[in-house]
Amino acid sequence: MFFSSPGLLFLLFTSLQADTQEKEVRAMVGSDVELSCASPEGSHFDLNDIYVYWQISDTVVAYHVPQNSSSSVASRYRNRAAMSPAGMLQGDFSLRLLNVTPDDDQKFRCVVLSKSRGFQTVLEVVVTLHVAANFSVPVVSAPRSPSQDELIFTCMSVNGYPRPRVYWINKTDGSLLDQALQNDTIVLNTRGLYDVVSVLRIAATPSVNIGCCIENALLQQNLTVDSQTGNDIGDRDKITTNPDSAPKEKNLAAWSVLAVLCLLAPVVGLAMWVCKCRRPRCSYAGVWAARPEPELTGEFAVGSGRFWGARGRFG
Repeated sequence: MFFSSPGLLFLLFTSLQADTQEKEVRAMVGSDVELSCASPEGSHFDLNDIYVYWQISDTVVAYHVPQNSSSSVASRYRNRAAMSPAGMLQGDFSLRLLNVTPDDDQKFRCVVLSKSRGFQTVLEVVVTLHVAANFSVPVVSAPRSPSQDELIFTCMSVNGYPRPRVYWINKTDGSLLDQALQNDTIVLNTRGLYDVVSVLRIAATPSVNIGCCIENALLQQNLTVDSQTGNDIGDRDKITTNPDSAPKEKNLAAWSVLAVLCLLAPVVGLAMWVCKCRRPRCSYAGVWAARPEPELTGEFAVGSGRFWGARGRFG
């Protein structure tokens, strides 16, 4: 039939004028959302009499025609967008949208036509869907000093939606730094979300306390991370480049070795003395054990009562 073609019927009802309700809905990326399109409470409809279309721009997202079930048309909404037949009987033509993506951030129009009324528009609702995603917590790099007169800070945040605003804040008094001092790079990644990198160049000062702020206006959210530098930055640079640091380290190592030797000297001397005292006993025992026995001389004195033998004198 002529009206069974969503594209041809779309050309027809876009030329018709009707009172249009307008609504706004917010949804997070990856969530499910319901786009409301309902007639006054108590209404009843015959599914064989009505034609229902949901569309974005010139594309039909989902539709219902008599003798046919609801289905999605655009390929990116296949298995993601559907209406409830039971709800339509009660005048609820809301669209259930699954797994919201950044591409869904647009106006959805719901149009309901009655065949018995000469295809008159009985309901028309425009729902503006605002899609959002939280940016990651900003990461602020330590300042670099390409010259003595300039400091460079870098702030990065990813996977947010919609397009963010980036501010650098003087945390000392809460004032905003001149945006002419910063260079922002904001791009869409493969997920359709925004990544942002902001580079700030300021004059070098002894102490700096600033913050990087990523603003998501839709979520009314400001993510701010501070970065602070102090007078010790220059001192650290001097220490790492001081030419006298190596000799000082060598002298300190030499004194440390000398102190250790002084502490160990008494212990080593005592050990040597103990060893010296023990060593003679062991050597003399060896000499007596190895000494040869003398031969018998054969001398014997009967009258004197003395006897000389190999071991010495008896009597």
